[in-house]
Order: sequence, then C-alpha cells, then structure tokens
Amino acid sequence: MDVIFTDLDGTLLDRDTYSWEAARPALDRLRRRGVPWVLVTSKTRAEVEYWRRCLGNEHPFIVENGGAAFFPLGYFPFAVIGGKRRGAYECVEWGTRYEQLIADLQRASQRSQCRVRGFHEMAPEEVAGLCDLPIEQAVLAKQREYDEPFVILDPDRAGALASAIEDQGRQWTCGGRFWHILGENDKAMAVEALAALFKRGNAPVRTIGLGDALNDASFLNVVSASVLIRSPQVAELRAMVPCGSVTDRPGPEGWNEAVLALIGD
Repeated sequence: MDVIFTDLDGTLLDRDTYSWEAARPALDRLRRRGVPWVLVTSKTRAEVEYWRRCLGNEHPFIVENGGAAFFPLGYFPFAVIGGKRRGAYECVEWGTRYEQLIADLQRASQRSQCRVRGFHEMAPEEVAGLCDLPIEQAVLAKQREYDEPFVILDPDRAGALASAIEDQGRQWTCGGRFWHILGENDKAMAVEALAALFKRGNAPVRTIGLGDALNDASFLNVVSASVLIRSPQVAELRAMVPCGSVTDRPGPEGWNEAVLALIGD
C-alpha cells in the first residue's frame, strides 16, 4: 500500500498562480488506485479545507507545520489515540498556542534587536499582496492556531533572531515566502504519527513524500521515498535531504511526473 504525503505551495500548487491543473493526471491515477494523499502544509485548517474542496481530497491532513492533524470522522476503523472531536474531524494537536508564539516572537525580536513583522500585525490586504492571494483566502490564512509566519526586516540580524527563538525553547523554519516560529512540533512528527495509523492494517505501507522548501526537509527524511520538487531552494534542500530525488520541472508539473513514475499503472 502506498500513502503520499505532500506539501501544497510550490509543490502540488504552482507557487505563483496556485494552479494545480498540471497535476490532474496524477491525481486521477491516485483516485483510481485508491491511494491516500495527505496534505502536509504550513497553511491553516481553514485554508486546507478550501483546497480540499477544490482538489476533491477526502483524506487526513496536517496543518501549520505539524501543529495538528485532522482526520475525517470514521476515516480509520479504530479510535485515534489522543484524538478529540473538532466538528467533522478528529484532531490530534502537537503545537503551542498561537498567542504564546506571538509573545515569544516579540521577545526574541527585542532580545536580538532584529525587527520582524508577523501575520498577526498584517491586515488581510497585506497578506493578500505578499502571497498573491485573493482577499478571501488571505482571511483564511490569518486564522492561525499553532504557527506564526513572519518577515524579517533586519536580514543581517537573522542569525541572532534564530538563536533568540531557540533560547526560548521554540523552533523556527523557512517556507517559500516566510519564516515561521513554532513549538516542539514539526512536519516530521505529524507525518510519522499518521504513517503509524496507516500501518495498523495488515498490508505493508510505502510512504512517499513530496516538497519544495526547507520546512519540508524534516518530513522528507522520514518517508520511504522522498521527492524534491524543483524550486529556488532545491540546492539547499538537497543538502538536507541527500537521499531525495529531484524533479526536472517545478510545481505541479514536477509533482505530476514524480507521482506518475512512482505509482505506475
């Protein structure tokens, strides 16, 4: 049995246009074969729900860099340990409260003398401009629970800021557009937890991971087969994921070629 764990932005979705049309042949094959494909992203639950509707995805998903995983009710034929009811889902949380992360980021900024601008300070219009999003989707992007994206206004102090974040027992990572502060969670922790649930069946499970940015490195290193989607960060990502294969093309074009090659007819 194969299970796919995939990033969204710059991977299944085009980094600039957010189109996924080029990946349609591979998505159709996954549906025909009954292969689960789990979205693993820094996006919020509200954003992922929007994209699941667009993509026709009915599988579990991981939000905000491993802050939590959501499972459609009844998806697994057993109770999920640590799961709690959240609307139409069971949810397992690993992330730190959003309000605490904002306070920790502000403290780290002051101590490192590195100015930052976080999502909580941005109006939806500013988020929409930075991410090339419609305003409606920018509103969804601001509904954060476990992860604070931010931009660094003093790039020469970025190293000092990273150290100040770590001194508070928090983690940081870099996505395609933003830095992020988060708790002890990461994408790898969440992917391993979901992989263990899929492995509770009788059939052997091969996990396949696809991502394009540095914040994907952790989970790409814990899957059976990792695919690095070509991007401006691919050289750095390859150094962090030495066993990963690299696609010839970026975004959904590369995603499509990789999935078709791995899944077969």
